[in-house]
Amino acid sequence: MDRIEKQFEFIAEIDKEKKINRRTYLSDGSRVENDSEHAWHAALMAIILSEYSNEKIDVLKTVKMILIHDIVEIDAGDTYAYDEEGIKTQAEREEKAAKRIFHLLPDDQAEDFYSLWHEFEESETPESKFARAMDNVQPNLLNHLTNGRLWEENKIRLSQVLKRNSKTARGSKTLWNYQFEQLIKPHIEKQIINDKESQ
Repeated sequence: MDRIEKQFEFIAEIDKEKKINRRTYLSDGSRVENDSEHAWHAALMAIILSEYSNEKIDVLKTVKMILIHDIVEIDAGDTYAYDEEGIKTQAEREEKAAKRIFHLLPDDQAEDFYSLWHEFEESETPESKFARAMDNVQPNLLNHLTNGRLWEENKIRLSQVLKRNSKTARGSKTLWNYQFEQLIKPHIEKQIINDKESQ
């Protein structure tokens, strides 16, 4: 197959990401967002908020990483952040999907995307740590803007929110502090996020 045909095959395939619904509501609460909307929003956030990264980052590389990080969910499906059973098989499902989907591309681009996706998952480079922070902050912003609706509906506890966001400060201490004070703490105070482990 010609190079350009492979590229267009991949481009057509990733349109399916628009059909992968997440659990997070849009800011107006009218419906849940899809994976492509999440990636677009988080990528723009990375551009706008990159000055708060703990380390100097290549912003374009970070944006690229964010834009491709959930493509694997075309095959693997979205795993809800607080779904403890789903998380057990997530890595295996997503690895299989990454191999299939990214390898629709010509070899050089397939390797680039596959490597970037792994870099995001491992979260050890400055770019991947900041990308992961954006992946965490974006849904928390939407949860805040919908008055904690998703947290309330799923009876999410503070320990779950803290565990889910444990890597945010590795990418940006500033954004972790802002997120906790402005996006999470108000919902603890309103008892939407339960800080009692026994309940």
